[in-house]
Amino acid sequence: MTPLTTLSRRPFLATAALFALGATAWLAQPLPAAAQQKVASAEVTVPQHNHASHPAANGTPEAPVNVVRDPTDLPAPIGARGPRRIKVDFETVEVTGQLADGATYHYWTFNRKVPGPFIRVRVGDTVEVKLKNHDDSMVMHNVDFHAVTGPGGGAKATEANPGETRNFEFKALNPGLYVYHCATPMVAQHIANGMYGMILVEPEGGLPKVDREFYVMQGEIYTEQAFGAEGHLEESIEKLVSERPEYFVFNGTTEALKKNPLKAKVGETVRVYFGVGGPNYTSSFHVIGEIFDKVYTMGSLTTSPLNDVQTITTPPGGASVVDFKLEVPGKYVLVDHALSRVERGLAGILEVEGPDTPSVFQDHNPQRSAMSVGGH
Repeated sequence: MTPLTTLSRRPFLATAALFALGATAWLAQPLPAAAQQKVASAEVTVPQHNHASHPAANGTPEAPVNVVRDPTDLPAPIGARGPRRIKVDFETVEVTGQLADGATYHYWTFNRKVPGPFIRVRVGDTVEVKLKNHDDSMVMHNVDFHAVTGPGGGAKATEANPGETRNFEFKALNPGLYVYHCATPMVAQHIANGMYGMILVEPEGGLPKVDREFYVMQGEIYTEQAFGAEGHLEESIEKLVSERPEYFVFNGTTEALKKNPLKAKVGETVRVYFGVGGPNYTSSFHVIGEIFDKVYTMGSLTTSPLNDVQTITTPPGGASVVDFKLEVPGKYVLVDHALSRVERGLAGILEVEGPDTPSVFQDHNPQRSAMSVGGH
């Protein structure tokens, strides 16, 4: 057994904190003065929620907080407007949340949810980012935007000790859907504990209109206890570095997109902004019983979308956008088509309401189907 595997959680956190402090020598180097960017005088602030600084607000194993990011929790489309200055406030908070029925876990989060807030800007915007590391945090945190052109994606500029606030700004040069995540060493640990999200940089003029949009991210959680154990679960650094997760999750927990299903109606077009926080596994995202009409592969919004796609490949730290029209009512299951991961918590539901469309799909044994467990 290596010394790493014998570390308990709290000694490891202390070790990680010391390592991170050493790494700050290069992470926290001052940035050169940025050139002034000419933008419209109007400012848009991404609203955040403030919480009192006391243990109850951060959850306990007996009273865990809800860390699930609702898939409908994303800003409205921007459309056609000129460049503006956008303010984004992050608070990095370590909370105890419910991972599965009967099991809790100590998450590290952006703004108390997994994934972090969906940030929406347009190409040419200047984005001001302020990051506060909560007073009760045990370690340093920061944020690295894959949408940023600049050192560390902003990680160098936002490396914050507990109770500290750091900030920087960047110009959104490239349209696309991008992941952001904490990049404080050990980076994989911060991501696995829940510190990831997405930023959409809309192209000039916006995206084609759809009826509904959803925000879905996939991640992995590495626990000392086996999948299905009850009680408060501890993180396993040994399993993390060996890439052996116990849980795969959509939006933070095993039940996130079952208790908070995507909902739409027959005849509507939907768009799913899909990303993989990881930190290690590539996803083969698939909706059982649907075909993606358009796929913006790898989150690229400036190349022509693929048409009529069954399953998409999205790497850790990557993103994709899928559009499709709903033509048949029913419950559709969201999966990673590495289907063994369903047995470790990775599944969600899309509920579609509306009239039957027998010209497209007709079940000749509906009573039997109603008693069956859905499959592929």
